[in-house]
Formats: sequence, C-alpha cells, structure tokens
Amino acid sequence: MWPFAMQKTAFCKVSLFCCDFFRKRPPIYFMQTCVFIYENYTENSTMKRLLTTFIVTLALHVSFAADVLVEAESFTDKGGWAVDQQFMDLMGSPYLLAHGMGTPVADASTRVKVPQDGRYRVWVRTYNWTSPWYDGKGPGRFRINVGGKFKTPELGCTGDSWQWQDGGVATLKEGLVHITLHDLTGFDGRCDAILLTTELDKSPEERFGKGHDWRFALLGGAQPADRQFDFVVIGGGIAGMCAAATASRLGCRVALVNDRPVLGGNNSSEVRVHLGGIIETGKYPALGRMIREFGHSRGGNAQPGYYYEDEKKDSFIRAETGVTLFAGWHATSVRMDGGRIASVTIQNVETAERLTLSAPVFSDCTGDGSIGAWAGADFLMGRESRSDYGESMAPAVADSIVMGASIQWYSDSVPGKSRFPEFSYGIDFNDGNAEYVRKGEWTWETGMNRNQITEAERIRDYGLLVVYSNWSFLKNKAKRRAEFANCNLAWVGYVLGKRESRRLLGDYVLSQDDIDKNVSHEDASFTTTWAIDLHFADSVNSARFPGGEFKTRTVHHWIHPYAVPYRCLYSRNVDNLFMAGRNISCTHVALGTVRVMRTTGMMGEVVGMAAALCKKYQTTPRGVYRLHLAELRSLMQKGAGKQNVPDNQRFNEPNETLPMPKAFMEKD
Repeated sequence: MWPFAMQKTAFCKVSLFCCDFFRKRPPIYFMQTCVFIYENYTENSTMKRLLTTFIVTLALHVSFAADVLVEAESFTDKGGWAVDQQFMDLMGSPYLLAHGMGTPVADASTRVKVPQDGRYRVWVRTYNWTSPWYDGKGPGRFRINVGGKFKTPELGCTGDSWQWQDGGVATLKEGLVHITLHDLTGFDGRCDAILLTTELDKSPEERFGKGHDWRFALLGGAQPADRQFDFVVIGGGIAGMCAAATASRLGCRVALVNDRPVLGGNNSSEVRVHLGGIIETGKYPALGRMIREFGHSRGGNAQPGYYYEDEKKDSFIRAETGVTLFAGWHATSVRMDGGRIASVTIQNVETAERLTLSAPVFSDCTGDGSIGAWAGADFLMGRESRSDYGESMAPAVADSIVMGASIQWYSDSVPGKSRFPEFSYGIDFNDGNAEYVRKGEWTWETGMNRNQITEAERIRDYGLLVVYSNWSFLKNKAKRRAEFANCNLAWVGYVLGKRESRRLLGDYVLSQDDIDKNVSHEDASFTTTWAIDLHFADSVNSARFPGGEFKTRTVHHWIHPYAVPYRCLYSRNVDNLFMAGRNISCTHVALGTVRVMRTTGMMGEVVGMAAALCKKYQTTPRGVYRLHLAELRSLMQKGAGKQNVPDNQRFNEPNETLPMPKAFMEKD
C-alpha cells in the first residue's frame, strides 16, 4: 500500500484532472461515468466510500452550464428549408438549406425546452458558402428568432469554413421556447445546429473541441439497436433498387438504405437525369425487364419533376414484401470481422437515431463506393495511364481527372417581366463569356479536376454559383437582357448529379480492350450498350474560365454490345461485398459505357440473384463464381422482371451500336 500522504496527493491530482476533463464536456458524460463507476467498481465498502468521496468532490468542483442543443434537421416545421445530407461524411451532420433560387424561403420553426431561467448565448453552426471565391459578405444570410423577442444578427455570410457563429445573448425563461429560422435571400443559406448555453464566455469549440461526439452525448444518443437481414443494400438508386427487389423475389430478407426521401438517385426528381442504355438484349435478354415496372415513360434531362415518376419507384419497392426500406437513413460506418463486413451503422437524417444492420452479404450501391472504402476495399480513382491496362483512350500519364458532377437547371416563361437579384460573388460574367441559354442540363458539369468525395460540397456550391451568377447577368446587365425579361428561374438542382468517383476493384477489372475486342468470359452477365462516353472540359468554356470550367463536351465512341463479367460486381479483398452502379470494377475508360442507369439496373439485378445464391448455399460472392456459376446463368436467363409489363423504355438508347466489335472492323 502507498503511504497515506502519497494516496492523498494522487487522489488530489486525479480529482483535478477529472474536474478539468468534465468541465469541457456535456453533463451526460459525468453522469454516465458515475453510473459506470458504481456498476463496476463498488464490490467492497472501502472502495465504495473512496469512490463516493471522489464523485462528490467532482460534483462540488465541476459546475456545468445549462446547454440546449438543437439539430436543425430535426425542426418540426421545416418551412421552405430543405434537409441536405449529401456532405454528412465531410462536415459531420445533415443541415437545413434555404434553396429558394433568389427568393427567401418560408421560415422553419421548432420548440425546445429551456431547463432554467437565465441568460443564454446563442451559437449557430453555419457556413459562408461563397467564401472559396469571394472575400466579402456572402449571400446565404439568415437570422434566428428565439422566444419571439430575441433576434440574432445576420448569420451565414462571414467566415470561410463550417463554424459556430455567435448569435448574441438572449434572456430566456424556463419552459418551452419557440425558435425560428428566417431566411433573408433565398440563396442557399445553411444551418447545421443551434446551441443555447449559459456558458457565456467560451465557444463550443473551446469547450468540446472540433469533433461531433459531444453532440450525440448532449442529445442523449443511445446505443444503436441491431437488425438482422439476409442482404443489405446501401444506396437507393436504380442499381440498388434492382438489387433489393431481385433478392427479395428470390426469397431474401433485404434492407435497402437510401439517404434521400425519394428513390432513383440521379433519375429522381431531385437530380432529373433520364434513364439511358438498352435493356433486354445480349446474352441474357431477360435482364432489365424489371426496369419497365418502375421506369419513367418519357425522356429528357432537366424536365419538370413529375417526368421522373418518383411515386412509381416508391410503389415498386414498397410492393416487395421482402424489402425493408430505410428512406432518409445515411450509412455512417462499417464494423469488420476479419475480411468480412459484419454490420453497417446507419443514421436517420432527421432524428439522428442510429441502427446497425447485420447480414451475411452487403452491396455497395452508393456510387461513391463509401461502404467498400470504409471496409478497406481496394479501389481506383482518376484516370489510369495508357500502359496500365493497354487502353488507347487513356492518357499517357495517370492523373486524378474524373468526369464531373452536374447541377442542372431551367427557366420558364411568365406573363410580364420577372426580376432576379443581383448576384456577383467572385465569378464575373460579361457579354463575351456569358451563356445565353434558358436551360442547363448535363453539360453544366463541374469538379472534373477536384476530388468528388472530399470536395463534394465545394463542387456543388460552384455549380450553384455559376448558375446564379450567369442568370443574374442575363437578367440585369447583359446587352441582350430584353430577351430574358419574361424568363423566370424555375428550377435549380441542389443535389449533385455525380458521374465518377471511386471504382471498387473486383476479381476482374473491365477495360477498353474487353469492349473493343469483345473478349469472352465464362461469367458474362449484363450487357452494356452505351458508347464509351467520357466527358471533358469544353475548350471554349475552359479558355473563358481556366481552372474553373463548368461546361463539358463528349465524343461518343460507339461499341458493339458487350456482356460484362460477373467478377466485376464483387470486391476482390472484402469477402462479402458486392457492388453495383458507377462504382463497379472497371477502368475510367470502361466506366464511360457502363455508367448509364438502365445498365446499372441490370448490374443490380445480377447482384440480387447472386445474393440469393449466397443465402441458399451459405457462400460468398466469389463462391458463387467458383461453385454456382451455372445456377447464376440460369437465373439470368429467366430474369427477375414481371411478364406482360408495357414496353416503356425505348427512349435515350444509344444512337448507334456497332455491328461487330471495333477491333474486327476494317480500317480505312
């Protein structure tokens, strides 16, 4: 035993350390620690007395502020503000976005319980989104009203990063208090969270650091419950929908996780890209018939929202009794068991509730390959060199260039003149460089030279910036502004329409050589028909905005329809991971043909079939290839789609397919 004096000194030092530790954290940390100590370290009376003294000492020396945290996405009435979850993995949370296209949106409001009378400093986490291009006051201005009397100064228009901004001090009474978000501009102001605190001197960063765990603790976040399935699909785009429905029809209990309120990904009314490619063709002509059941029946990009028939997609999935749809849930992490994924943790975008989904097999249909990346899956990103895979269309030297993401938009005609605010925040348009158009679809594409994952918010914001800046110039300053006098900016997307980021590596990597030479594989599966369609910066736009291009072009390199190996649809080093969508195992060049959505739907259909075989034989995706390929072929021959469904998918097919593989055609 230590001498008494040494025990006393050690006790004091530990107490001082703990006092300092708990002062910097929400009270719930202190309470949870006390409960843990009493449950685990009070076997004898001496220890119990010592720990009781320790806890009482802490309680006397640690004075806690009264804190009320409000996550903006949890507001009961969101008014005209939209919940934006696209960048949760970057900035830690969903947020509310005032996407009014130049017209202030309706107020969002909620009620919170204030624990005691007092003076509360109002902290607001927000971001001045034009700061990468403009040093002055930004356009995303808003105020917060607390308790009906107190109004913050303008927020969201200063700073250069996501940060807690000081909204001033409000005197509040104990009880329910009404909080209102009031947009001032309609130009995409954003609010992540609000903290009311009686700690008047220190910012949240000074008290809690820059992490986000303290927010979950302050909200009293519980340990996530676990749900068991046969197959978990993350991503509710066309590929994920087809994977989930197919596996369900073959007897699997499936979880389908989609982090937006609507299904369809780029084909939803949030992004508005029409379906492309040919279905029901090639080696397995039954593949793709399923898309008739939910696919929209008229073509066109950047059209009114009803063109994309969101409700049809929703009904399609909800009719599948074997599918549990988690709409508005975002995958946040994976738990590994050796080389296998054991579970995926998902979070409700609005309530922050968490669940873990466990299954023998998973499919990454996120587009960005997020599940695979978190699991340690091998992946490619950017352009491979010409020598890497022997591709004539690849650059001589590998680089990080990718196809960009689109922010589409359109205007409509209105009686009389319409107005649009002056908008100039770092991108200058004039009569020589402006785009004299009333609509922007897929060619309005940004971020080709940036990381589509780590810089996604900046890429989206630049897309918004150029749309607003160009339209403001056309309406207010252009010599030809009379032509746009009765044009109103009717719709601008705020959800990125991405084309390329990570590509997860499988047992086989599809390349240009496979397509040009029609290389035959025993595990041939879905057929790709779209041209090798690789977007690149428009030369005129590049000359006008060097390094800040926002327009692209393409050249269609037509192909002979090609059946892609099944081995491109599962990870080579994560044993139980499938993938379907733009993140399958292929080179940048080969992605140019397989990335269109009818084609990705057929990928999903094949993955759903293979997942059912994994359940039937208690095997892995690779095990299906090695041991059960004949049965997979039989399932692909039958297809998973229903019979006698109208043939409504004959738009936006490739203008041409080659009668034979390119390598076999005569050269001039």
